[in-house]
Amino acid sequence: MSQAVLSSIHVYPLKAVRGHAPREAVVEPWGLAGDRRWVLIDAEQKTVTQRRHPRLALAAAEQLPGGVRVSAPGMDPLTVEVPDAATLTPFTLWKDKVEAVLADPRAHAWWSAYLGSGIQMLYLDDPATRRPVDPEYARPGETVSFADGYPLLVTTLSSLDALNSLIAQGDHADEGPLPMNRFRPSVVVAGTAPWAEDDWTRIAIGEATFRVTKKCGRCVVTTTDQDTAERGKEPLRTLSRHRRFGDQLCFGTNVVPETPGAVRVGDPVRVLE
Repeated sequence: MSQAVLSSIHVYPLKAVRGHAPREAVVEPWGLAGDRRWVLIDAEQKTVTQRRHPRLALAAAEQLPGGVRVSAPGMDPLTVEVPDAATLTPFTLWKDKVEAVLADPRAHAWWSAYLGSGIQMLYLDDPATRRPVDPEYARPGETVSFADGYPLLVTTLSSLDALNSLIAQGDHADEGPLPMNRFRPSVVVAGTAPWAEDDWTRIAIGEATFRVTKKCGRCVVTTTDQDTAERGKEPLRTLSRHRRFGDQLCFGTNVVPETPGAVRVGDPVRVLE
């Protein structure tokens, strides 16, 4: 087996929309720098994602100094500046009660027009304190941005190849092969055996080290074509047959940084435990 290396890096400045793939990034205690520091909520103060609004797959967010630039089909791009940390607005992110800072009202109007319902955009002003990692898997003081539950998601190219081979043998073979963007990873690793990540406990990538917490349970977002926003059956149909662990259908693994630092495409990936 060849040396495992970092194949790609993915940063999503705004949760649930397209991000970008830099050649290098800084790993902070709560995730990649700039990752998921913005979020959308609805009139009920609940997080808005592709689960209910698959059209978010067609929208994008580009990180800028001091803000973010959002774009979407049929909409003029909008630059949203980081708001001054003033009054915090509470909302619900899955089971978590979180607080963040409201963006400029123009951002609310922009997203409301695109999704056709009342939407607000918020910014995570203090990732070091606002949201703890799931206490079942966390150590004291560990926090996460607006990612689903953990600071980073690691996937491997070999596991995607293995999954696509299984999809090709199934009832919905015409939906494959699937691209990695269905799984919205933070980092993608090349040069491993298929499903090798299942056995990792600690890994190092570039200057950073990570503790592996748990396999990543997948949802309906993975069935959403990120180029068309259309939904199918895969990969959930195949994961249910071959990658079911308890009540979760799994692909990829969640990790928490132990040692922050820079990571770059091409960096070696070492299994420490």
